[in-house]
Amino acid sequence: MFVTVNGERHYLWRAVDHEGEVLESFVTKRRDKNAALKFLKKSLKRHGRADEFVTDRLRSYGAALGEMGIRDRQQTGRWMNNRAENSHLSFRRRERAMLRFRQMRSLQKFASVHASVLNLFNSERSLSSRQNFKLNRAAALAEWRGLFAA
Repeated sequence: MFVTVNGERHYLWRAVDHEGEVLESFVTKRRDKNAALKFLKKSLKRHGRADEFVTDRLRSYGAALGEMGIRDRQQTGRWMNNRAENSHLSFRRRERAMLRFRQMRSLQKFASVHASVLNLFNSERSLSSRQNFKLNRAAALAEWRGLFAA
C-alpha cells in the first residue's frame, strides 16, 4: 500500500496474522528487495518463526525470502492476501479524515499506534451476539483506560 507524504510516495508494509490482526507496520520510501528484507527481518525478530508467508506477487518478497533461505514458505495466490489488503481499509478511512500526512515520521507513528488500537477494539460484530459484543467492547475499553491510568 502506498501513502503520499508531501507529494512523495511512501510504502506501508504490514504483517497480518491469520485472524486479521496487524502485527507490524513499517514505512519505507522504496518497495525493493532491501526494504522487504528489512521488514521481514524486523517482523521475524519480533514475532518469531512463521510457517508460511502469504504475500502478493511483488518480486521483492520472493527475492528477500530467497536471501533469507525460506523461499519455500511463501504462498501467493489471487485472493490469499485478502487479510492484509482488508487491514488497509480502516487506515485509509482515518488517513482521509486527517487530511494526509506531512512527515514520514508522523506516518510511522500513526501506523503503529493505529494498528494496536484497531486490534484492541476491532471485534467481528457479525460473529457474536449483542450481549457478548458489548462485554468484549467494555473489556477493551477498560484495558484501554488502564493503559493510561498507570
